Amino acid sequence: MTEITGVYEVAIRVRELERAESFYREVLGLAEGLRDEERRWLFLRAGGSAGMVVLQEDPGPWPAQHLAFRADAEALGAATERLRARGVEVEGPVVHDWIPAVSIYFRDPDGHELELCAPDAGASESP
Repeated sequence: MTEITGVYEVAIRVRELERAESFYREVLGLAEGLRDEERRWLFLRAGGSAGMVVLQEDPGPWPAQHLAFRADAEALGAATERLRARGVEVEGPVVHDWIPAVSIYFRDPDGHELELCAPDAGASESP
């Protein structure tokens, strides 16, 4: 059996590619990797070469997803302030003793629940 060492790419269905691109690039700071206009897909780099987020335009019904992005504990406070300044409702910080980690939660323009998670943050730490 092959040992999996992590997740490299996730695909997220979005109703309007331009609206989603604005959120993921301007609010979350992801960088463009590749644009496929024919399929209406946009590959974004998450954490440099650590992984990819693929925005796939699909107007028709689909359930919202939950996605968690790894972040540094020190960055969660600034991220919360940035998101709230743009009118994004943020829940947290939430401490996960069992991981251990600290997370914040918010939604993208299509209703997907997103999480910024700081694994290895001590259970007693919070931003």
